[in-house]
Amino acid sequence: MTATNQNPDAPNRHSAQAVLDSHVHFWDPRRIGYPWLSEAPPLNRPFTPEAFDAFRPRGTSVIFVEAGRAEQHAPAEIEWVRSESEQHPWIAGAVAHVPLEGPASAETMIRRYADDPFVVGVRRNIQDEPAGFTADAGFRAGVRLLGEAGLPFDACVREHQLAELTELAAACPGTTIVLDHLGKPKSAAPGQSPWRQALRRLAERGNVVCKLSGVATEIDPSTPRPAVISLLHEVLNAFGAERCLYGSDWPVMTLATSYEDWFDLVHDALSAYPTAIADAVLRTNAQRVYRARAIPSDDTRPELS
Repeated sequence: MTATNQNPDAPNRHSAQAVLDSHVHFWDPRRIGYPWLSEAPPLNRPFTPEAFDAFRPRGTSVIFVEAGRAEQHAPAEIEWVRSESEQHPWIAGAVAHVPLEGPASAETMIRRYADDPFVVGVRRNIQDEPAGFTADAGFRAGVRLLGEAGLPFDACVREHQLAELTELAAACPGTTIVLDHLGKPKSAAPGQSPWRQALRRLAERGNVVCKLSGVATEIDPSTPRPAVISLLHEVLNAFGAERCLYGSDWPVMTLATSYEDWFDLVHDALSAYPTAIADAVLRTNAQRVYRARAIPSDDTRPELS
């Protein structure tokens, strides 16, 4: 995807706008282990709330999403981000990791998080799990427990897993499922594709919403901007704007684009919609889905031209 600004930490020209970025990661390998970072050298360093705040556009709050730390460090990850939120109140909530395939042990964690106003959702990353993983009775029981607790389930899957996710959504109708990164399409090329067909079927499930996030690192980096915007329109048309959430996937997205450029792409895709609908995608849909606290006042930050 061709970027208009190659500085991944550049401020946004729409920075006075109130935005809730529904998908941001933080990590500090000096504190907590993240095994996957050894395979991603450009990301194998601290990406902290302080680093994000250095370029954070005015009016922007975020939802932290678990970042693939070592399994045993999942509670510590949430406690670290919680402590950081005391200094950075624009962190509006956290999506925590829970091993949902073990419902007996997961139930204790889910009950604790259901009573924790800082934890607004749960993710068990399933993108690298074998076929049929989400059909397991134990896993589905864990997903249903989330619905009973009022917590949404963030589903990070690859394109070939969308059909399986559709079956999971049908089997767990009481749980809101948040599709991360558009379901990771492999291409933004126009025309029919397995991704488009599977996405439309998934969108028929009313308990599924979709994040406009993370696609820059999945498709060819030379993809023209109009093709990426067309891809976003595909999702907006399939789900309806009321079921789409803006997300950046920072800092992973810096491998392919800048924070500013991704926001501008989403903003341009939303220019065809009324202002109220664009505001819903950029802010209020995520507040509703995650029951996140209101975005704090940002009046002390300078407005950028």
